[in-house]
Amino acid sequence: MRHIAVIGAGPSGLYLVDQLLRAAPDVEIDVLERLPTPLGLVRYGVAPDHQSTKGVGRLLDRILSRERVRFWGNVTVGSDIDLEVLLEHYDTVVLATGASRDRRLGIPGEHLPGVYGSGEFIGWYNSHPDAESVRQLGVRNAVIVGAGNVAIDVARMLAKTGEEFDGSDLAPEVEAHLTALPVERITIVARSAAAEARFTQLELAELGAIARARTSVADPDGIAGEGPVADTLRKLAAPQDADAQVAIDFRFGLTPAAVLGEGRAEALQVRDRAGKLIEIPADLIVTCIGYQSTDCSTLAVEDGTFPNEGGKVSDRVYAVGWCKRGPSGTIPTNRTEASELAQRIAKEALEGGRQGAEGLRHVLSNAGTQVVDYGGWRRIDEHEVARATERRVRHKHADVKGMIKTAGGATIGKP
Repeated sequence: MRHIAVIGAGPSGLYLVDQLLRAAPDVEIDVLERLPTPLGLVRYGVAPDHQSTKGVGRLLDRILSRERVRFWGNVTVGSDIDLEVLLEHYDTVVLATGASRDRRLGIPGEHLPGVYGSGEFIGWYNSHPDAESVRQLGVRNAVIVGAGNVAIDVARMLAKTGEEFDGSDLAPEVEAHLTALPVERITIVARSAAAEARFTQLELAELGAIARARTSVADPDGIAGEGPVADTLRKLAAPQDADAQVAIDFRFGLTPAAVLGEGRAEALQVRDRAGKLIEIPADLIVTCIGYQSTDCSTLAVEDGTFPNEGGKVSDRVYAVGWCKRGPSGTIPTNRTEASELAQRIAKEALEGGRQGAEGLRHVLSNAGTQVVDYGGWRRIDEHEVARATERRVRHKHADVKGMIKTAGGATIGKP
């Protein structure tokens, strides 16, 4: 029997598990996840009001329940167990750790209070245990930097009314904070021209349906080309209700130059294509410009990913998903990539007489690691659904201790 460890229980890791089970009937797979809960970006990255997208979590969950698969939640490679030790017990190790660090703008003032990376901001409104509470009061002018769907998500969360979050899994305390903000203007700033924006038509169209908002485009004549995105931008640029509570403005062709403010963010200074500096008032700035992976134990990233050749990092070590290719593609993209890498691993991974789960269990037991197994995760899941109000589909635990308690305490793996 060949033993494979997958580090990370998000879509990229779980799709790979599924494909490995199909490609190699003689493998046992242990999935290590630093949080007590699996699903990664499905749980903590997809917006709370996009429940249809989160529905893929049911498929991913079933993969974890399969024979020859074990879930080891609340296990961090690098502190609970080193990568080198993991390789002593497994024939192959796959990194599926995603990209959790926000890219920086690299401009003066971006570390001022009031400036957030999208990962930090999204983690907060998705109740990620690592996210600090966003305590922004009196926000009237918000600026979002980016030309992709993440920027649209942030704008939508800031602009919606409380009633428009019905059916989501947004935490009640987050809704109370968001809807209490006196937001009057949301400016979406993009370096690219409108024709080069990476929004999708469906995401854009949602902004036009928000009850208290109106949309505009600073230079509607600059919307070039044909197609769903260009057509939707033109619709958003059309004159609308001037009395709307929240204005959502698109401004293309602007490059951030500095965050201005005394003690906290007060404006974003940008440079237009003619070189002119412009100041956009901003009590809150959220940068949606991508993510980078972080080191895993002794294995270091370079330029935001783990150096690899077709997914192979080194002897017996592979990478998949964002930590392999960078933060690109959608959740289904991981399925195609997983199939290709699984075929390669099935051919290259050799049985080495290693212990697999038994060795891991011994190491974690000696370290006193509190492990949440698949049964524990199911108890967390059921409890979150049961405690939701009628307006919500789920009320997440936002802290690790609460998750472990709900899981029924610590265990060491699934029998």
